[in-house]
Amino acid sequence: MLVGERMSYPVVTLSPNTPIVDALKLMRQEKIRRTPVVKDGNLIGIVSDKDLLNASPSSATSLSIWEMNYLLSKITVADVMTKNVLTVSVDTPLEEAARIMADNKIGGLPVLKDGEVTGIITETDIFKLFLELMGARDPGIRVVAIITNKRGGLAELTKVIADAGGNFLAFGQFAGEALSNREVTFKVVGLNEAQIRTAIQPFVEKIKDIRTC
Repeated sequence: MLVGERMSYPVVTLSPNTPIVDALKLMRQEKIRRTPVVKDGNLIGIVSDKDLLNASPSSATSLSIWEMNYLLSKITVADVMTKNVLTVSVDTPLEEAARIMADNKIGGLPVLKDGEVTGIITETDIFKLFLELMGARDPGIRVVAIITNKRGGLAELTKVIADAGGNFLAFGQFAGEALSNREVTFKVVGLNEAQIRTAIQPFVEKIKDIRTC
């Protein structure tokens, strides 16, 4: 799956000359936490609601309300935005975008197509995809098991479930407890907990959790 399939669009952008009070009002109105900054069609930065809030005077300030409003009117998005922006393209794999966000501790990436901002991919978009991948909204039997890390191990496990009459809603593979094994999490319909436990027991090292959800 590619970024272009899951990004948020059309994307809300800001001009670098936008006062921070107006930018914050727009972001609250649109219920977004970050937005690209564009000038003459070119991406020049990105700004978050935290950037805008941190630029506002403290509630402990001795300035009057008129003085604060005057100062705020002089601070623009260009003064607080991040200028060195990491981006992805519409054809970047989603897992690559997620890796970039995690490695750089950022919550979103502008998405470019032919050099122009066409969308934004955020941690919320990734979370929504994770819910789908794990079948979080679909009722079924959820199983977490440890399997030996060997060729054909997954094929054996999925075949025994299918042969028993089960149908997979979701399946994920993760790092195991050691290099010699892997943890698998899957959700199945068509079988009850006891049937699944009996079917997979010979093909797993252990069943860590099994529940209806």
